[in-house]
Amino acid sequence: MTTSPSAHHPTGADPTPAPIPGPPAEHPTTEPPAERTPEPTRRARAHSFNTAAAQYAANRPSYPPVLFDTIEDLIGRPLTGTRVADVGAGTGIATALLHARGADVVAVEPGDGMAAQFRRTLPGIPVIRGTGDDLPLTDASVDLVTYAQAWHWTDPARAVPEALRVLRPGGALALWWNTDALDVPWIAEAAARIARHFDIDVSAEKRNVDARAADPTGLLDFTRRTVRWSRRVPVDTHLANLASHSVFLVHGAEHAASFLAEEREHLLRAFPDGFVEEVYEVVLLLARTPA
Repeated sequence: MTTSPSAHHPTGADPTPAPIPGPPAEHPTTEPPAERTPEPTRRARAHSFNTAAAQYAANRPSYPPVLFDTIEDLIGRPLTGTRVADVGAGTGIATALLHARGADVVAVEPGDGMAAQFRRTLPGIPVIRGTGDDLPLTDASVDLVTYAQAWHWTDPARAVPEALRVLRPGGALALWWNTDALDVPWIAEAAARIARHFDIDVSAEKRNVDARAADPTGLLDFTRRTVRWSRRVPVDTHLANLASHSVFLVHGAEHAASFLAEEREHLLRAFPDGFVEEVYEVVLLLARTPA
């Protein structure tokens, strides 16, 4: 797996093209009221993680083994020995799991802070600076391209052809997101409080994780799978996880802190033992290329 001699990614390349329709994960979809801080730019949101990379690495949820079982089932081969490019790798949460499954994996990450944290956490795994819209990889060099929580930062009109370019015949593109299980009452109530504070319709964002949003051109034929899992963590870990999301990072420390203080009180009233069970549904979209 080698980088292209003609790759022209500057260090810290801007990972902030136009958003895909109906973005998943954590992106605001409504304008804030006039009295609140103006909507941060997409560039600011994308780069915000670099200021909180250690917090991100320590508190973000991982992914369950069954997700990788499902990927193996859909691609028709074990991950062991599979050449994988994990794009938008961040601090390496998904990269480490792919590596543990035996994949020959290289990470692609644009951000200074995230890449630095990645190197501290996973010094034995190569990380290349670049974006999914202009991958610093040679043609037909990998079997699998993965995006964990990262596809929504791409411009699919550019990222889809780039994935197809670097994939070998019979390869696959896999996109996945941890989404909150909004059928769990306390999670739905917390999401509603976030929506009121930051003017984000979290429920709508989760519903919009679909093939049409991922690839508006329709070039790819995605298979969708959903994997439900949970983790039990202290309230403070849960709040630190929330605080590592871009909507908290870009709205200012005071605005975020006021919400987190109130949220801590809500949660400790509901969970006096100080622990919450975060329940997630991993939404996986996977498309294979012709052999």
